[in-house]
Amino acid sequence: MNVLNLLCILSLVLLSAAAQKPKPCHAPPLMNGRFTLMDSSGLFPHSTGEISYDAFGQRMLIRTLDSNANFTTTDLLMHFNQKVYYVVDWNDFTCQKRPLDTSFTPIQVPPGAKLMGQVIMGSSSSWGMGMLVNTWIGFLPTGMYMTVFSEIGCIPITMSSNTTEGWATVSTFNWVLGNTDPMDFIPPPFCARAQLDLTEKPDTFFTALKSLPQETKAEN
Repeated sequence: MNVLNLLCILSLVLLSAAAQKPKPCHAPPLMNGRFTLMDSSGLFPHSTGEISYDAFGQRMLIRTLDSNANFTTTDLLMHFNQKVYYVVDWNDFTCQKRPLDTSFTPIQVPPGAKLMGQVIMGSSSSWGMGMLVNTWIGFLPTGMYMTVFSEIGCIPITMSSNTTEGWATVSTFNWVLGNTDPMDFIPPPFCARAQLDLTEKPDTFFTALKSLPQETKAEN
């Protein structure tokens, strides 16, 4: 088999793979990156910070740096398997334990999501000029969501939610595979005193992240 025939076969294989309909995917199990949040309040950005994900333990750490409250550092530690999350304020060493609605797990295409479309971000004119991404939409009890993941690697790019309380969009970037500190996913010792208030309506990923800067600003 000569080189020309081999290249033709490889081209057909690649075209066949590209023609397949995208399927829901899971991001790599251990990831660390950064994010910004924008919402209908008009603030730009609403908050920003770091995000770490552990699929094995079904845990996520969101470390916010709130630009609207003198850059207050606060952690959201989400334990999806326990349906709870912790709000950890490192400025005064306080901790709140709240119920978590786990119907939406952010670092994956949710079950039941429908493919809205596939596009190339950037240019397809040459290798390395663009990235193939898939957009997925679905509905939660609180409203509609839309997520964008890369076709290769299933890397999350944006996550949006639209409810009666308004919209919120989380943009992620600078993802690195792996986590450097497993202690990030363990609540600090002073959280042992926190009591879960079962009378509260469980927060989703979006409502928890959206409400945090507003609460911090009100306290200051």
